[in-house]
Amino acid sequence: EEPAGKFSRCNSGGEGLRIVATGVCHTDLYHLFEGMHKDGFPSVLGHEGAGIVESVGPGVTEFQPGDKVIPLFISQCRECRFCKNPKTNQASGRHAMMASADSRFTCKGKKVLQFMGTSTFSQYTVMNQIAIAKIDPTAPLDKVCLLGCGICTGFGAAVNTAKVEPGSTCAVFGLGAVGLAAVMGCKSAGAKRIFAVDINPDKFEKAKVFGATDFVNPKDHDKPISQVLAEMTNGGVDYSLECVGNVTVMRSALESCVKGWGVSVLVGWTDLYDVATRPIQLIAGRTWKGSLFGGFKSKDGVPQMVKAYLDKKVKLDEFITHNMTLGQVNDAIELMKHGKWFELISTTLTTGSWCSVTMAGVMGYPLTPRRKL
Repeated sequence: EEPAGKFSRCNSGGEGLRIVATGVCHTDLYHLFEGMHKDGFPSVLGHEGAGIVESVGPGVTEFQPGDKVIPLFISQCRECRFCKNPKTNQASGRHAMMASADSRFTCKGKKVLQFMGTSTFSQYTVMNQIAIAKIDPTAPLDKVCLLGCGICTGFGAAVNTAKVEPGSTCAVFGLGAVGLAAVMGCKSAGAKRIFAVDINPDKFEKAKVFGATDFVNPKDHDKPISQVLAEMTNGGVDYSLECVGNVTVMRSALESCVKGWGVSVLVGWTDLYDVATRPIQLIAGRTWKGSLFGGFKSKDGVPQMVKAYLDKKVKLDEFITHNMTLGQVNDAIELMKHGKWFELISTTLTTGSWCSVTMAGVMGYPLTPRRKL
């Protein structure tokens, strides 16, 4: 709905943001159609955005009206034991992966939950200062909003979590936005050979743009994909990254790694099923790791990634495939559900209402529609 009047000033410790651009990530669809948490609705979805500070509450010292910022679904207070530990990017502060009960949203007098503490499918949102990253004022918000989730998640999983080494061999499972960003991360880290694995051959040409060297479609083979990759790499890849959120694919990615030193990283988000493998896969020396937001400490890492984009060291424009209005958000959801490769990016309705759409198709992971936004 259109706001009834001027956006109200924030309360203590918070900031009022005008959302200029936002992306649709598969995690939005997961909450909407798959996770279906009974206490997660009604909520305002969206967590991959960028905007401008409109107002600040008492106690806010890092920001001022007019600052360009990216909302963060992982906070960084810089004071807790997690923030002080260089081994993790998680924080001890309250962080709801789904819908926060501490929402500032209401509709017709009733509370509406704030998805992942951000809710960027809105013209305005209110955030705590520990969950906002101030970015270069020259950065185009309709591009860098992608760094609020998907691109950092995939790129960082390769660079920060897997720690891909120069001259190595990698396999990326799933060529949505996160998977393509993982391919880009492997390329940036100096990987010599990068296998792009997906059941949709239409994605292979785009993967080449981000650095993929080889393409494997599991449907083209009558044997397990792990065996196919082992035969192509003399025993398995050095690094594999699962960017789908499917426990079967997670196991395939692990078993595609070479024994002795292979590292497999879980990147795709899901919490619906157990994941399993035979113990010998790990006893033989493989390492199985998980990565959240690419291992980036959010307030530090996001501005660095924005700078990398401005310095032309990271691609963002190449992810964008469509322009849509915020009013077309349900159409955007439908396109994503059917693997049409994108994440929705939209400006506010008050500034012309346009959005771009980026690739975020899901490899072999159909969604059943149950709710409309």
